[in-house]
Amino acid sequence: MELEIYRALVKANVSPEDAQAVAESINKEIDKRYSLHSAQLFTKGDAGELKAELIKWCVGSIFAAVALFASIVKIWH
Repeated sequence: MELEIYRALVKANVSPEDAQAVAESINKEIDKRYSLHSAQLFTKGDAGELKAELIKWCVGSIFAAVALFASIVKIWH
């Protein structure tokens, strides 16, 4: 993309040095925006961690529910 911008600017009679500076500036801004958003992206690693966390909480909740049910049954009998 940087080369296309450079060529278009040179074709529009912008000096090669200025065209290069503009193309590099645009490229830096795109990289800066990407780095800001990439920190917020959900990755496969995040999915694996989330899945493990959900399984841990579900299993824990099941054991707690069974223990509560057993306690209630024991109290009533």
